[in-house]
Amino acid sequence: MAEHQVLAHVDEYLAIGIEYDCSDIHLASRYPPAWRRYGSLAPIWDDHPPLSSDDTERLARSFLTEREWDRLQKVGDVDFAYQNEQGRFRASVVKQRLGLDIVFRIISTELRTLETLGLPVDHLVPLTRYHNGLLLVTGSVGSGKSTTLAALVDFINKDREDHILTLEDPIEYVFDSERCHVNQREVHSHTESFPKALRGALREDPDVIMVGEMRNLETISLALTAAETGHLVLATLHTGNAPRTLDRILDVFPVDQRGQIRVMVSESLRGVISQQLVPNIDGDGRALALELLVNTPAVAATVRDGKTFMLPGIMQTGKNVGMITMDESLRNLYVQGTISQEEALFRCEDKVQMKAFFQS
Repeated sequence: MAEHQVLAHVDEYLAIGIEYDCSDIHLASRYPPAWRRYGSLAPIWDDHPPLSSDDTERLARSFLTEREWDRLQKVGDVDFAYQNEQGRFRASVVKQRLGLDIVFRIISTELRTLETLGLPVDHLVPLTRYHNGLLLVTGSVGSGKSTTLAALVDFINKDREDHILTLEDPIEYVFDSERCHVNQREVHSHTESFPKALRGALREDPDVIMVGEMRNLETISLALTAAETGHLVLATLHTGNAPRTLDRILDVFPVDQRGQIRVMVSESLRGVISQQLVPNIDGDGRALALELLVNTPAVAATVRDGKTFMLPGIMQTGKNVGMITMDESLRNLYVQGTISQEEALFRCEDKVQMKAFFQS
């Protein structure tokens, strides 16, 4: 492949991504094939010519089903789980000004445990043993939310004797029923939407419901109702820390409902795990920076009173139950020599305090 010709099938690009430990493969019109490794996006080959719109259309047709191709033509985008002999991938194909844009997220076929992910097992396990309430995993795209959520579900699957129902768009990790009975439903394949799936879920006698993403008012409202009515709900949000997560939940509701919702959240919340994947100082991987909020009487009162800005202070005094702020986690990684000062400063919440820490 000295001339770096366009490959015949997307599977060939995916094989390269797996071999070189990439998280994503990008195949976009007017750009050369690219990969994301350890958080950085770069061309796979420096001298590869840009893909043409004909190239990306041919590549899309090489793996899209007729139904998926028709949906792409009608609505302009399609997201789904793609599987081949090499593994599973989260695929996204969208129409854009220059042609098609194809992105694959490479999903590990092996479920990771809480221990191997470096998560605080002693403090997370109690949160998975509640029989109702809301446990949230938050972070930006590519922060490892899906992997952490899957590890939590996998632990519950091996620890409890219950019915687990996952609602995803698309299904990423596949769970075999172990001590629990596990059902997995995919939006657009098995149900029309998250809200419709959640309404149906309450009639399926689940004990644990995993919601791939709480995207809108209806989904959030139904998830809160499920958490209040005897179900442990695990879900994700694209928020960077615990205070912003709770503000996001409250802000989607009309103003006249927020007082009631604050009470509901204060009573049903079990915990918030917020995370970032930070490039290692030696450039050969990424480290997990994690914030953990555990609902305590002080946290519940703060949420109920609408004073989420006070949560960081409460978290700093809640180490006995495992609470830690994102900035403290970043400082710990820096002190351990795992990440650079620049990365810690770039990703922290309070840059003034972080600068003072470095100067002390």
